[in-house]
Amino acid sequence: MAINKLRLFGNPNIGVYAFVNDKIAIVPPGLYEDEKKSIIETLNVEIVETKIADSILIGVFIAGNNNGIVLPRTTKDEEINNLKKLLKIYGLNIDVLRSKNTALGNIVLVNDKAAIVGEDMEDEEIQHISDVLGVEVFKYNVMDLTIPGTLAVVTNKGGVIHPDVDDVDVRFIEDKLSVQIERATVNSGIPFIKTGLIANTYGALVGELTTGPEIMRIQRGLGIK
Repeated sequence: MAINKLRLFGNPNIGVYAFVNDKIAIVPPGLYEDEKKSIIETLNVEIVETKIADSILIGVFIAGNNNGIVLPRTTKDEEINNLKKLLKIYGLNIDVLRSKNTALGNIVLVNDKAAIVGEDMEDEEIQHISDVLGVEVFKYNVMDLTIPGTLAVVTNKGGVIHPDVDDVDVRFIEDKLSVQIERATVNSGIPFIKTGLIANTYGALVGELTTGPEIMRIQRGLGIK
């Protein structure tokens, strides 16, 4: 496993632009070849290019794991059809939620063991998320916020979380997602860890402003040797 620094669109907040699992990285069109190469080589994935809701903020809008992905209701029909065609060979489920919440990447924290969603997610969407991602879904606010997907990044090997999350919340996440969690920041002190980190079981990429001590904590949390 490896951990490397990256900047996308001249920005160290790389987590807002990309979704990754152990098979693919979904990114917006327009990345430089060296940026795509870094993603491919560090995370051992193939690149899939698209916009979501005509936006480049892929990491904000998409949530998923190795079983599938869920998209917001604002996703355009041509984007949905393109993704279904591109993802068919990977055996991933793909569907659109009708939730009023569209920033699914911020709201859903998920690996292949379970998912945690903010308590404002509609009950009728919980079963839908469970069916598409193939996991049990728990409604739970972390730090009294409805954005667990912004506060933490988890893989099947470990996780990292906002440094101010209390022990009760950390234990809940560790228990439900079956991983050990490390408190950490990115990009020289940013506590909203998702904004500057994309990771899978093969490695991780952090925003280029991330410091050495921050990288060490992220490595410990994600189980990167």
